[in-house]
Amino acid sequence: MPSLSPDLVTDLQAVAHALADAARPETLRHFRSAGLGATNKDATGFDPVTEGDRAAERAMRDVLARLRPDDGILGEEFGQSHGTTGLTWVLDPIDGTRAYLSGTPSWGVLVAVSDADGPILGLIDQPFTGERFLGGPDGATMSDRSGDRPLRASGRTVLADAILFTTFPEIGTASERSAFERVRDRVRLTRYGLDCYAYALLAMGQIDLVIEAGLQSYDIQGPLAVVRGAGGIVTDWRGGPAHEGGQVIAAATPELHAAALELLGDRA
Repeated sequence: MPSLSPDLVTDLQAVAHALADAARPETLRHFRSAGLGATNKDATGFDPVTEGDRAAERAMRDVLARLRPDDGILGEEFGQSHGTTGLTWVLDPIDGTRAYLSGTPSWGVLVAVSDADGPILGLIDQPFTGERFLGGPDGATMSDRSGDRPLRASGRTVLADAILFTTFPEIGTASERSAFERVRDRVRLTRYGLDCYAYALLAMGQIDLVIEAGLQSYDIQGPLAVVRGAGGIVTDWRGGPAHEGGQVIAAATPELHAAALELLGDRA
């Protein structure tokens, strides 16, 4: 496993920004364009992929071929290639393709670089709004047209005061939905549909909880690093590691995390 020297972290951050810079024009080229179509990857449901997804991932892979050719890559659209350094770049070229197809600016480009223990750092980029969220060992920052600023999750500790997000109201299986609803019924406000942008809002301190199920590793590794860098907590529904996906809870504070976990695990 490579040492997390300051020079290595700085290099990885620069590469993450280069990847997001490469993906931005490819996603924007197709966003809200006439005739944007999608191929359905799910024979029993609707899991769309567009040329924007493919073009953005190709652009990011081209950057890695130049800057970090010995690292591994795991991308949503073009699969996995193994490297020799112990590092893997985890790429989701458009997280929220349904939103992208609909013209809503809540999708994002996700980048993470991971070792065997999970993401070292991660990035959420929203090309249309020009917002970028980066999280790593040194904390989390947001950059937009007004400059850079640090991110910090809210200090909210009382579940009844919390704002909760998830992507789909019909979250996961029937039992997963019941577990989610136990938390939903105890918070102040629940909203739906923001995909990765909900994690960015949590890191900004705007919301307090995100609970999801059925995620892939490329869905969560970038957001996980951003939330963790902002002082939040991200685990699975049992309190274990979440970087492989599945059931995920992100919380602003240990108190909210514990209260929500108790409800998610309640079988009564």
